[in-house]
Amino acid sequence: MSVFDHSEFDNHEHVAFYHDEKAGLSAIIAVHNTNLGPALGGCRMWPYVNSSEALTDVLRLSKGMTYKAALANLELGGGKSVIIGDPRKAKTPEMMKAMGKFVDSLGGKYFTAEDSGITVTDLQTMAEESDYIAGVSAKYHYAGEVPNGNPAPSTAYGVYVGLKASVEFGLKRSLDGVSVAIQGMGHVGYRLAKHLHEQGAKLYVADIFPEGIEKAEKEFGATVVAPEDILSLDVDVLAPCALGAAINDQTLPDIKAKVIAGAANNQLAREEMGELLSKRGILYAPDYVINAGGVIDIFHQRMASSSNEALRAHIEQIGDTLKEIYARAEKENTATNRIANVIAEERFSDKA
Repeated sequence: MSVFDHSEFDNHEHVAFYHDEKAGLSAIIAVHNTNLGPALGGCRMWPYVNSSEALTDVLRLSKGMTYKAALANLELGGGKSVIIGDPRKAKTPEMMKAMGKFVDSLGGKYFTAEDSGITVTDLQTMAEESDYIAGVSAKYHYAGEVPNGNPAPSTAYGVYVGLKASVEFGLKRSLDGVSVAIQGMGHVGYRLAKHLHEQGAKLYVADIFPEGIEKAEKEFGATVVAPEDILSLDVDVLAPCALGAAINDQTLPDIKAKVIAGAANNQLAREEMGELLSKRGILYAPDYVINAGGVIDIFHQRMASSSNEALRAHIEQIGDTLKEIYARAEKENTATNRIANVIAEERFSDKA
């Protein structure tokens, strides 16, 4: 099947494939739209079943980055890259250098950064081969802490801000005593749990790896739940913070939460899920809006002049943007994800 015929193609500007047998690298870069500026999006390493699965993921993710940048008020376009392989077993410095060369081959049309399976150290290795690697150093931190280039703290803070705004709008209450089920306790999920715990939320957590859930149980008093049960818990808020498509035809009927607000990209298996959630009275925070803290962070790190305060203020706009989306969706009786798409398209299409 041609890339142009792929169901997720959506008029991507550039899709590139790269294979370096010696380095063990098989990777794809997808640039969706650069009307607002050069494409920015993280590099994900994952043991995809096959290249078709990897292509579907990178096309969906890169499109999401275009919409994310537009609604985060950034002069950036959307792109993404994926490496096929298990980051816990197959990753090597040689592979990361090869990935740097791949990014460099696009000549600045695409900047990469951290995503699942990739660390700041990996990015620094890539940066030996390219000037188009973001997140390798940092000057600002939203909380005034010492920055290290990892955007996960800003992503988690943005999700926290967005979740709080969603609870205020949908449940008409504060976070104190609110029950939240977090699917995925990685770099973002764990930090989100910490923010919520500090506000008095009752936490339920699940992950396929033990490290994060053990820490959350010990440090936050979180209740550990089997991964297959986390989505169907009778809680106030569901926070998908793992891989995409958590909300699908199989899981939707069992969801009891009245608010869905999490960090994962592409949480809806298909766009129509937004209408189905709305009909069931479930308030959905469009993923690319609520998880924009990381890309906002990277943008500020590359600015000639910014500050900790400016970064924090920009991230906190996520809550206001979500409330604008919710109010418009309520007024027009339309799903929140559809409204978010319309607003984003108005912004990046006007620059074409």
